[in-house]
Amino acid sequence: MTGRPVTARRTAGATGLLLVAAAAAWVWVVTRWGGMPAMPGTMGLGLPAFLAVWTLMMAAMMLPATAPVGALYAGTLTVHRASHMAVFTVAYLLVWAAAGLPAYALAVGLGRAASLPAGVGTAAAAAVFAVSGVYQLTPLKDRCLARCRSPLGLMLRYASYPGRSRDLRAGAHHGAFCLGCCWSLMVLLAAFGLMNLWVMVALAAVITSEKLLPAGRLVARAVGIASLALAVAVVWVPALAPGLTGGGMTGM
Repeated sequence: MTGRPVTARRTAGATGLLLVAAAAAWVWVVTRWGGMPAMPGTMGLGLPAFLAVWTLMMAAMMLPATAPVGALYAGTLTVHRASHMAVFTVAYLLVWAAAGLPAYALAVGLGRAASLPAGVGTAAAAAVFAVSGVYQLTPLKDRCLARCRSPLGLMLRYASYPGRSRDLRAGAHHGAFCLGCCWSLMVLLAAFGLMNLWVMVALAAVITSEKLLPAGRLVARAVGIASLALAVAVVWVPALAPGLTGGGMTGM
């Protein structure tokens, strides 16, 4: 009977740490970038600064949906849980930081497209929406989402990792599945504006819904269909993609 309260405290502490980290990232993003308009490209940031901002954005958007997995992982730990969870979380975020490299390259390319005649930016926006929508409907998306939605099998895998690298390997492994699940949502930031906070909030809500709600798979498919619809609609209403067409939508 005493094991359950101990386990509950263990998992609650892990969940709390991840949520606090996400809240801190949101506070930084809102206070630092809250008044920024939707801008094409990298917002004038060099690669190091872009990666730092990108990683904080991913922490804000991804950690709330990752908290249940973190709680399960904490339940497998018996000592030094805070330090183990810190390594797990850092490894998880390092995967998303690495994803910032292709994101930077994409932002540079799309930023250049946005500076060309209006039709080029509109075509780029349609391509972004189409790629995101198609991937949302693929079996690979379903497979990655299934791992994030039912992580008990992952916990058995992580428990088999030997040595001190266990937390690092577990965090990076789960981060890779989350990246496979959610990159198609993150690419939408290129169309709507990288620091469009309303879109960040909406995407964070979609990610959390996909992973945690019983109808999460339906949410993923609905977002895919909506993205495909936007790929068509943006041809007639370029302002739907302010990050590529200069529609003027502000960040807040």
